[in-house]
Amino acid sequence: MTPEPTAEPTPEPAYADPAPFTAADYAARMAAAAQSAADAGLAGLLISPGPDLVHLTGYRPTAETERLTLLVLAAGQDPVLVVPALEAPDAAKAPGAGALTLRDWTDGKNPYGITAPLLDVTGRFGVSDNTWALHLLGLQRELPTTSYAPLTDALPMLRAVKDARELARLAAAGAAADAAYAQILHVPFAGRRESEVADDLAGLLRVHGHSQVDFTVVGSGPNGANPHHEAGERVIRHGDMVVLDFGGLKDGYGSDISRTVHVGEPTPEEQRVHDIVREAQQAGVAAVRPGAGCQDVDRAARAVITEFGYGDRFIHRTGHGIGVTTHEPPYMVEGEEQPLVPGMCFSVEPGVYLPGRFGVRIEDIVTVTEDGGRRLNNAPRELAVVE
Repeated sequence: MTPEPTAEPTPEPAYADPAPFTAADYAARMAAAAQSAADAGLAGLLISPGPDLVHLTGYRPTAETERLTLLVLAAGQDPVLVVPALEAPDAAKAPGAGALTLRDWTDGKNPYGITAPLLDVTGRFGVSDNTWALHLLGLQRELPTTSYAPLTDALPMLRAVKDARELARLAAAGAAADAAYAQILHVPFAGRRESEVADDLAGLLRVHGHSQVDFTVVGSGPNGANPHHEAGERVIRHGDMVVLDFGGLKDGYGSDISRTVHVGEPTPEEQRVHDIVREAQQAGVAAVRPGAGCQDVDRAARAVITEFGYGDRFIHRTGHGIGVTTHEPPYMVEGEEQPLVPGMCFSVEPGVYLPGRFGVRIEDIVTVTEDGGRRLNNAPRELAVVE
């Protein structure tokens, strides 16, 4: 039995253009993060270059090197950014620099000795997941009675709940990805390599305002059965199902959308599988509401696919968070009981993958509202026919 297509709500208008973040915005974020750390029983947070530092200060070093750059946050203390002296002028220009103190160090000095006085010598600290082992071990040598926990474990909600201006950026990024999809439907597919269509997608994302393209998956025919297939040299053929999954950063915030198209008219089986995935994706979105667990979204989508006999062919989680990166907590997966909170944003992307034959995936970014969920992607979800 094939599910009947589900009626979908009329898309809401996009958010207004976002206003720039101010030093006060970053100060509030840092204060909230320090308090969250204290509430979690941590002495503070140690934030290395990467998405956490961008979120909290707006600072993104021009290059992530072996030189220590570290934001130290603790409740009741002013934020301090330890930074190499040669990079201090750039750090001072960061949007959030006015809300923190810079402490620079020069080559030849011990940066861990400079950092140590800022830390509780017996404290347990949350540390950015991507902190170099070089730096963590350096701090441990300097302060052997300290201990550390990765932020994903210690404070998984650190970046999960977005404010109105963050939501505006995510909505704009989603609308740009929708526009790129609308245009890619009009380029030739048959007779071209996957990599050529991927280049088209990347170009369209940039045309629509993306400063960074993170991925352009083009999985044609049997390659579509690999969820993370990288576009290669396979020539797309008439009769292929093609999974498109693409996204990146626009105004510092992420987009991520998947649609599946068909070169020429699909077979009844191909249409049926696509209808099942579409029904599962709708069920996952419908499960989004405040207080529901992250795993409830996964369960709702997975139940549909299992009901129609393809449960063992849905081989990944249903979704992941998105913000200043395209993949971040929270995750929509069995066992994740974190309750959904208004302002959380994440993907809902069930799929069915038939090895050696084809795959289907449909993905939208969804934000939790006060009474449910709202899609930030509104591109058509029907199986589009391309040439």
